[in-house]
Amino acid sequence: MTFTLAIVGRPNVGKSTLFNRLAGKRLAIVDDTPGVTRDRRMAEGRIADLEFRLIDTAGLEEGDPGSLSDRMRKQTEAAIEEADVAILLYDARVGLTTMDEHFAKLLRRSKTPIILAANKCEGKFIQQGIYEAYALGMGDPIALSAEHGEGLGDLYQALVETLQEIGIDPHAEEEIDEEAERRAREANTGPEEGDLNYEFEDPEDEDEEVKPLRLAIVGRPNAGKSTLINELIGEDRMITGPEAGLTRDSIGVDWEWDGLPVRIYDTAGLRKQARISEKLEKLSVADTMRAIQFAEVVVLLLDAELGVEKQDLKIAERVVEEGRALLIVLNKWDAVENRLEVQRAFEDALTRSLPQIKGVKTVTLSALTGKGLQRLMPAVEEVYEIWNARVPTAAFNRWLHEKLEKHPAPSVNGRRIKMRYGAQIKTRPPTFAIFCNLPDDVPDSYVRYLENELRRDFDLPGVPLRFIMKGSANPYEGRRRKNK
Repeated sequence: MTFTLAIVGRPNVGKSTLFNRLAGKRLAIVDDTPGVTRDRRMAEGRIADLEFRLIDTAGLEEGDPGSLSDRMRKQTEAAIEEADVAILLYDARVGLTTMDEHFAKLLRRSKTPIILAANKCEGKFIQQGIYEAYALGMGDPIALSAEHGEGLGDLYQALVETLQEIGIDPHAEEEIDEEAERRAREANTGPEEGDLNYEFEDPEDEDEEVKPLRLAIVGRPNAGKSTLINELIGEDRMITGPEAGLTRDSIGVDWEWDGLPVRIYDTAGLRKQARISEKLEKLSVADTMRAIQFAEVVVLLLDAELGVEKQDLKIAERVVEEGRALLIVLNKWDAVENRLEVQRAFEDALTRSLPQIKGVKTVTLSALTGKGLQRLMPAVEEVYEIWNARVPTAAFNRWLHEKLEKHPAPSVNGRRIKMRYGAQIKTRPPTFAIFCNLPDDVPDSYVRYLENELRRDFDLPGVPLRFIMKGSANPYEGRRRKNK
């Protein structure tokens, strides 16, 4: 990425629509309701051969110090300061408003160059809205239709000209560190004859980029998800406050912990299905569910003061159904008086409601004060490693035969279920295939028995396990008896 581009403007002018258009996919929630976006969202953007880092921002609004509007405006100001170029977007159908003029003055005082763009220009009667923009004194406005992808060629030209004016070559290739390249060539020449102090490495792995661990933070509204992320990364990246439901989009933040790249997803709070009536909240919930599907480890954040509710257990059950690694975090632990009683109540509820994931790891902390936060990421890494665990085929079959001798599979309609052999066929989560003569008749209770025994014997607590029963072919089927 050669530069960073921020999209700013008052609420409901189409910033998120333009963000999705430039990103090439629907990342931000788009709705007619003003002020949908609250936290700034980042992605890789592109227009033709021009690649850049893209920032979507909350609508610029005035508000009292400490209010939600004021906190959203500070997030937008941080994005403008971070960007090399910013697009000030306004609605050409509505024309310039007093708010547009106010924030144009604010942007002119910033050091970031501004490109003025009129959105929603797909109609025939918007010329007046374009002509009004000259009063802002920010040059010629670019006519766009973010929804239909019109006007991107003019935006491309304006970006190139603006970047050249501030000394950035938008088509410059990244500089190559010649010394690093020389060391890499020497490293790839291989060991000298007689030197055995080296380890074999797959050459395909050398070019493989280390992918970040995808970590989603989920929970009910106002559990402290955004506060936890801000405390982890050490900056006020997410909007926080006493209001419930502040987060609407699933926002991804790149971070590094102890040398491990991590991408953390802040998600919207999940309420009971019966209470979700507004279209916008339904979109937010769907975005959270996509974050769970995309994540590798999911942290379910609970408010320790409120205890465990049915909705918390439903969220945990959904995470398990998706096959993600689960970690339970009890937040606001510093405010809990009867800690032993609360923890026992939680463990009892989890054992009763989610018997299929025995041994789920729990962490207690306070996201607001940071107390206990040092235990979170080691627990995430531990759960992630178990989720990626692989059991050798020989060890698995020895274990399977021992369990079959100890507790044979039951008979069905007078026919005995014969389990011949098995193997782990995938990780993430650990998934095992067992070949038997009656795969469709194996009782669920017997599968649960195998899951519990495998979890205990191979130390696989707290992650979903999958068992697939497959039919094994009869080697004598189809053969005809030879005539004597």
